[in-house]
Amino acid sequence: MTQPKYPNLLAPLDLGFCTLPNRVLMGSMHTGLEDKRRDFPKLAAYFAERARGGVGLMVTGGFSPNVTGWLVPFSGKLSWRWEVGKHKQVTSAVHAEGGRICMQLLHAGRYAYHPFSVSASKLKSPINPFTPRELSHRGVERQISAFAQSARLAQAAGYDGVEVMGSEGYLINQFVAPRTNKRNDRWGGSPEKRMRFAVEIVRRIREAVGRDFIIIYRLSMLDLVEGGSDFQEIVAQAKAVEAAGATIINTGIGWHEARIPTIATSVPRGAFTGVTAKLKPHVFVPLVATNRINMPDVAEQVLAAGQADLVSMARPFLADPEWVNKAAAGRADAINTCIACNQACLDHVFANRRASCLVNPRACAETELVYTPTTAPKRVAVVGAGPAGLACATVAAERGHEVTLFDAAAEIGGQFNLAKRIPGKEEFEETLRYFRQRLNATGVSVFLGKEVSAESLQGFDEVVLATGVRPRRVDFPGADHPKVVGYLDVLEGRVKPGAAVAIIGAGGIGFDVAEFLVHEGPSPTLDQRAGWPNGASTRSSPPAVAWCAPSPSHLPASFGCCNAVKENRAPAGQDHRLDPPGDAEAKGSEGPGWRRVPGRRRQRIAHPGRRQGAHPHRRPCRGLRRAGAASGPRGRAGRARRGSPPHRWRRCRARTRCQAGHRPGIAPRRTLLRRTALAAVPTMLR
Repeated sequence: MTQPKYPNLLAPLDLGFCTLPNRVLMGSMHTGLEDKRRDFPKLAAYFAERARGGVGLMVTGGFSPNVTGWLVPFSGKLSWRWEVGKHKQVTSAVHAEGGRICMQLLHAGRYAYHPFSVSASKLKSPINPFTPRELSHRGVERQISAFAQSARLAQAAGYDGVEVMGSEGYLINQFVAPRTNKRNDRWGGSPEKRMRFAVEIVRRIREAVGRDFIIIYRLSMLDLVEGGSDFQEIVAQAKAVEAAGATIINTGIGWHEARIPTIATSVPRGAFTGVTAKLKPHVFVPLVATNRINMPDVAEQVLAAGQADLVSMARPFLADPEWVNKAAAGRADAINTCIACNQACLDHVFANRRASCLVNPRACAETELVYTPTTAPKRVAVVGAGPAGLACATVAAERGHEVTLFDAAAEIGGQFNLAKRIPGKEEFEETLRYFRQRLNATGVSVFLGKEVSAESLQGFDEVVLATGVRPRRVDFPGADHPKVVGYLDVLEGRVKPGAAVAIIGAGGIGFDVAEFLVHEGPSPTLDQRAGWPNGASTRSSPPAVAWCAPSPSHLPASFGCCNAVKENRAPAGQDHRLDPPGDAEAKGSEGPGWRRVPGRRRQRIAHPGRRQGAHPHRRPCRGLRRAGAASGPRGRAGRARRGSPPHRWRRCRARTRCQAGHRPGIAPRRTLLRRTALAAVPTMLR
């Protein structure tokens, strides 16, 4: 029997009650198909295709255990039995292909983009305009019970396990880290108390689901923010979670508010595997290495070196669902490699759109883009050998058409040949390598280095123009000066810029040209030792490395985690909030709607504003008040049970229309909840 090329990657893993066929974990990534019932058939097809491609174990995008844990209003959630049915579509499709799948339990905490968010402490995230409500002791217990109930329902839906999201700065991580946990009760203070929330969740889930059920715990091994956990605390948490019943511990790297890229294309391959390796001697359960592992040789090196027991990849399976099967067949050159551009996956999700992939448009559209063999072959000419032309030509040839590809350049790739010259974007060459292999495999005739005319295209049944774009010509005084050149002149080497360069245009091309001009020497992306010192440090504060972002004071306002999460910065001296202009005076110790006037007692403001993080309909607007929000300890609201769910609202009792537009006394609770959520996040739900 022939020895496999990647023996460690393809070796089975015995978990005691089940055996995984290989060491590949398809990590969790939100696709935009998890939130609506009508999209679950598409989600089932998406995971079924990856299961058919040989993935050992898959994890879904995050599902909240309750309403307060929503990422955005009405996003994916599993807390009621009637929600189980739609999940059975996914698990049945995966099991029919011989795969295994876990559901991720994710409570957003203070990252929740809605006004009902909760957290360990009342501290607003720098990337979110909403201030969370601090959980009471009883509220903490309810959250733990919600995790256990959701895991029980996931088991009933047919999932093989759950992944508990304890990293990336979400709720569990907010309890663990001193940065966000300022409590002094049994859930905060010492490291043991801060990690109690995480440990109790795992323990309750194990009690609820029994022994033969996978529990993956996503442990934040490197917070990359100030006030994060140190390595001793991480080891203690890993041991406690293992003792509580975790089957596998997955690696989490960086909070979403961290300013250090962790999955961008500029990050070296396998840059953070040393962090996982440092924890490995301290626990006995399998550990998963993650982040920027996109090719079989990288994964094999990690496993062969004993740095981890499994490798996690998410975006690489968007790019190529057959990744594992191709690796097992020794055809790594046929893998459509993830280039970590984040343009169609993360960028789409953050814009509330369905995820896709820049190099694989079928990702998350498996039920719509179905490439079937043609019954009427045609002669097809494709003009332009950029990524679009290459994709069109190879798919058409795969379906059975006779395809000829033309390009005036001497090599295929179009503007990808420019992109791969930018330091940090060398991964773009992988896409061109993939298409060279595809052209040979599908039998496309390729003619390069010669322009074509309309006459030369006579005789083809179909002609596809994929010639791309040309740079815009600038029009301003002095534009015809010899020193004014285009970016093509610089990137292709026809012009050598001087010491001082002005770049007009701050889009993606402008930034790429700037990176090209200021960088000297070999790219750190190609040499891991020149970038992140793998395994050399596990400090939670950002290390000073060659490829990471500069200090926060030099960062643009749009910079965020992985260069994808954007900060919504308010003008200097102004807080993030939904208040109309002029409401700043309403804030302060005197409470909303009041101010202290010299020589007088408190005076009500004519147009009161709202406190940061308060519900937009609290008094004196009186549009809507939460039960228990209290007018006094002896008042009717004061007698309500503390910590009541955020959906228990009183009717609007305004005598005239309140600032939300409610008529007096006619606002049903459920209608107000939905209306408030929609008003709070209009851009996320359009």
